[in-house]
Amino acid sequence: MKLLIGAVAAVLLVGCTSPSNQARAVGPYKVYATQKAANVVAQCVEYAWQDAAMVGPDPEAFMRSSADGFTVYTTGAEYFVDVKPQGAKTVLNFYAAPDTMPADRRGAALATCL
Repeated sequence: MKLLIGAVAAVLLVGCTSPSNQARAVGPYKVYATQKAANVVAQCVEYAWQDAAMVGPDPEAFMRSSADGFTVYTTGAEYFVDVKPQGAKTVLNFYAAPDTMPADRRGAALATCL
């Protein structure tokens, strides 16, 4: 029984840390574009979001690659950005609760990578 409870808890925790398709369905908070390569931009965003001086007291960020680009996200995936190559440019879709100071800080940190 303890093993079953542990397995269920692990599955629930994994689901809590992945960016939400529900958030993607609603649409991004902001959209950015750059001429830089997607992998370079995604790595830059990950590093920028790990800088406490830029984003405040919760400087954790992680990057995951997929077939169509990269996703950089915070613990709990409260903030995340999909970084995808589109022709000769890279498009960044930033998902966050609108008009909050943490979202603005993460957006500003993200903008340094464009």
